[in-house]
Amino acid sequence: MTDVQAAFDRAARWIDAYYRDPSRYPVLSRAAPGDLVRALPATAPAQGESFDRIFEDFERLILPGITHWNHPRFFAYFAISATPVAVVAEALAAALDVNAMLWRTSPAATELEDVVLGWLRELLGLDRGLHGIIYDTASIAGFTALAAARESLGLDIRERGMAARADLPPLRVYLTEHTHSHIEKAAIVLGVGRENVVRVAADGCYAMRPDALDRTLREDLAGGMRPMCIVATVGTTSTTSSDPVPEIARIAREHGVWLHVDAAYAGSAAILPELRHLLDGCEHADSVVVNPHKWLFVPIDLSVLYVRDLENLRRTFSLVADYLQTAEGDVRNYMDYGLQLGRRFRALKLWFAMRHLGVDGIRDRLRAHVALAQRFASWVEREPGWEVVAPHPLSVVCFRHVPPALDGDALGAEALDAHNAAIVDAVNATGEAFLSTTRLDGRLTIRLAIGNERTTESDVAAAWSLLREFAVPP
Repeated sequence: MTDVQAAFDRAARWIDAYYRDPSRYPVLSRAAPGDLVRALPATAPAQGESFDRIFEDFERLILPGITHWNHPRFFAYFAISATPVAVVAEALAAALDVNAMLWRTSPAATELEDVVLGWLRELLGLDRGLHGIIYDTASIAGFTALAAARESLGLDIRERGMAARADLPPLRVYLTEHTHSHIEKAAIVLGVGRENVVRVAADGCYAMRPDALDRTLREDLAGGMRPMCIVATVGTTSTTSSDPVPEIARIAREHGVWLHVDAAYAGSAAILPELRHLLDGCEHADSVVVNPHKWLFVPIDLSVLYVRDLENLRRTFSLVADYLQTAEGDVRNYMDYGLQLGRRFRALKLWFAMRHLGVDGIRDRLRAHVALAQRFASWVEREPGWEVVAPHPLSVVCFRHVPPALDGDALGAEALDAHNAAIVDAVNATGEAFLSTTRLDGRLTIRLAIGNERTTESDVAAAWSLLREFAVPP
């Protein structure tokens, strides 16, 4: 056996053992700031070192500083997982070391992306007028969509920019307080500015109010503003609430405004026939983002942006240097559809995962996660002193502990926030589970998110047991 074969063999054995028994590691890293920096030398080694020695340091130094997102008791943020076959695909992509910037730099990488995103589009129930492109995360996909929205206004910003232009009206982006922050970041980078990011009122279920959107658009148009993009969310980060896309789409069409739908988390659930309605209205959207690395069991990172006007997107970003000119005619060069020139072969892991799990297997996993979340919510609702604080249509539950001694006046509200934060901190410190918090209506709220392929009812029950154990009023 060669040294390379031995290295692959050792890594494969470690990965297999990791998948079989992740519970040997605490879910949340117990490292303190600077631990790894102090443990590593300040300069690179002058001479090469053996794989075995490097791997020993991986286990000894790196693993203690890892929070295990691939752990079945990771319930924070949006829980994710990578099915093992997709990890193998990631290794194969790394071995091929493809830069899929042009069709000719790896035809299979480009064409597999076309095919697998067509499969996904069909499973999601999206129409054929939407064309898919892979990016790394929804943050970049959202930025790309907003850049395309700006280009669609016909203001010649690509050539003339925005600086010192008296002819440019303020451009406006519309969202709610529950929209993911990457949209506001994109507005900053694109020169729109935070003061032109308009927060439309939400209803009691944390969804955008169409009447408030329509009124705000009319006021802005009357005031000389130029609406650039409306962002509707299907599955917000805090609660997984969904904005009413069909009504928002009607308003967007009426006013001629680009509609971007952020379905990064919840979009995958539309693969279930009973949840296909989640993407209703997307037939009128200009762009839709879905993250397979959130809930389709591929390793991070892989985000898919579907756009309706592919030529407008190409016009937004295409800039072909002499050394990138090619003779091929009817091909797609993906470097023309985003900021990055270099592109990893991300489609390979999605292809492996979809083929290995199959549509039925994917649906079984998604359905099981939603059912587990509903079961957990029922436990919370039945337990005295606990309450569910938001609708929970998918696999995330927002809840908190409300002991009678802390329920009441403003001082009690502050103490209640501190009490729930202390519960989460105590649970996370055990290493047995990891949860996160958010704020709803100004109140600190605990979130439990289910999304790992290997999470079972016993894992959720273990987290619930810990929560109740540490819910001791001060």
